[in-house]
Amino acid sequence: MSLAESPVHSSSSDDFTGFLERALGSGSSHSSPDEEADYESDDGSERSTKRRKVENLGSIDETQGSTSQIFVEENSEASPKKDICTHPGSVKDLCIVCGQRVDEKSGVPLGYIHKDFWLNNDEIDRVRSTDIKKSLHLKKLYLVLDLDHTLLNSTHLNHMTAEEEYLHSQTDSLQDVSDGSLFRVDVMHMMTKLRPFVRKFLKEASEMFEMYIYTMGERAYALEMAKLLDPRKEYFGDRVISRDDGTQKHQKGLDVVLGHESAALILDDTENAWTKHKDNLILMERYHFFRSSCHQFGFHCKSLSELKSDESEPEGALATVLEVLKRIHNMFFYESKDNLIDRDVRC
Repeated sequence: MSLAESPVHSSSSDDFTGFLERALGSGSSHSSPDEEADYESDDGSERSTKRRKVENLGSIDETQGSTSQIFVEENSEASPKKDICTHPGSVKDLCIVCGQRVDEKSGVPLGYIHKDFWLNNDEIDRVRSTDIKKSLHLKKLYLVLDLDHTLLNSTHLNHMTAEEEYLHSQTDSLQDVSDGSLFRVDVMHMMTKLRPFVRKFLKEASEMFEMYIYTMGERAYALEMAKLLDPRKEYFGDRVISRDDGTQKHQKGLDVVLGHESAALILDDTENAWTKHKDNLILMERYHFFRSSCHQFGFHCKSLSELKSDESEPEGALATVLEVLKRIHNMFFYESKDNLIDRDVRC
């Protein structure tokens, strides 16, 4: 049955250096970025291999996290029988393993993990295969969450009607967003309303899922919304994907999610955004709080904000879909008779 009808990944990739250590480190004998490792060549001589820092790549804003340093392997003396590097990934056209320039990129760009970061298809498959085993051991699936009309609703300040002006006096502080739901985000010239029940939803869903944000909005907007939803980076870490990170214009895809498709669920209000992954999709009822949102979708009626009303917390869309997610999670881990690795949320 289609669900539409009814990340390596987060815990290991919030810091880019840590991500590379875990995602690519299985083929390395090094235990720390600074230590040297010796190996013995065929003629019995020892050759020293050390890690060198290639480049300090950007600021916090550029890397969507702490400033990261990338280390690659460099042999101080060439070995005549050294294996040819397969270039599993690259940053700024430099291989993340051997440091050589990669002229032809293949695979998938993962700019949300680190600016100009690519992994080739074989490496992505390897990372996903490793990661799914860890996730299943922790009894976690993957959950990809849309932002607008799913978790929240935003409007440009200059699109607010006279009947919505009262909201300016009711906004919550950006200094501590953990208990707020209505925010004026001046850096984006926007007003944002979080959907009722969203904080409890994220807390409970995080116990069952490794979660991603995936929006068709710009990256700057996605990061600002992530700050409102997850100020301590407890739920998403740096797994915030925007339209700038996709591989196909006007489409979303699980190809940029470092989680196995068979264990991934999607919550989104727009079915056409997921043409290749409709069987993973749970279609959400749209959240229209602001008048501009109603107008965008052709509704000529007063908005919730103009009515000074809101969606019900205990009976709203997020509370309802949380119960669906709990049921799917329970069926996947406790009711299926298939081998765990062979189970599929789409079936």
